[in-house]
Amino acid sequence: MNSKEDQTLSVGLVPTQFLDWGLTDYQEAWDRQEELLNKTVALKTENRVNGTHLPTPNYLIFNEHPHVYTLGKSGHPENLLLDEQGLKDKQATYYKINRGGDITYHGPGQIVGYPILDLDNFFTDIHLYLRKLEEAVILTLKDYGIESGRYPGYTGVWLDADNEKARKICAMGVRCSRWVTMHGFAFNVNVDLDYFKNIVPCGIDDKAVTSLAAELGRTLDMEEVKGKLKKHIAELFKMDLQP
Repeated sequence: MNSKEDQTLSVGLVPTQFLDWGLTDYQEAWDRQEELLNKTVALKTENRVNGTHLPTPNYLIFNEHPHVYTLGKSGHPENLLLDEQGLKDKQATYYKINRGGDITYHGPGQIVGYPILDLDNFFTDIHLYLRKLEEAVILTLKDYGIESGRYPGYTGVWLDADNEKARKICAMGVRCSRWVTMHGFAFNVNVDLDYFKNIVPCGIDDKAVTSLAAELGRTLDMEEVKGKLKKHIAELFKMDLQP
């Protein structure tokens, strides 16, 4: 495809830089997110004060984390069922963080997505933002022959949400400052589900957690899953993804 055709296809799409940070320490990833968000917010403030229209950047970031439990602003510390020694035994860390939601787990084999988007470039509706992220995961699961959906009253993506077998495969928790987002979603692909037994996931004590590998009975190629998920996010948000 030549550059003229590329330009034609990109008309109307929002330039968004894709980054894969690989296996990244949670604190390091959090700091890097904060840095990108703060720079974008500062640029928006500069535009407002000076009457300028400098374009703001957008990022779609994928990574995995070593074993870690994170507690959101509305979470309850008692939903972590481990003490300090228990965390050491599990080689896990624990952070209270500034996203919405309760407690969740991140670990190897899980795609953790951090869209740092200026929603003024897309749409200023945080509920629509969450629904589109959920839809991208739902479509990715459909690519593997798995039907999924939403559970009324909760964020995230669920299997069998309409019956007693309901189980969660993707958790979500975001922060938004001046319409700039951070944090995001955690999609269980090949993750060790035993780690979820040490928390009350998302504060929900009567629903199970699952993974793509558990549902299919085989280990997935993480790069393949990332590729499908990235494609669906780009299409739903009308992004022009750039490496």
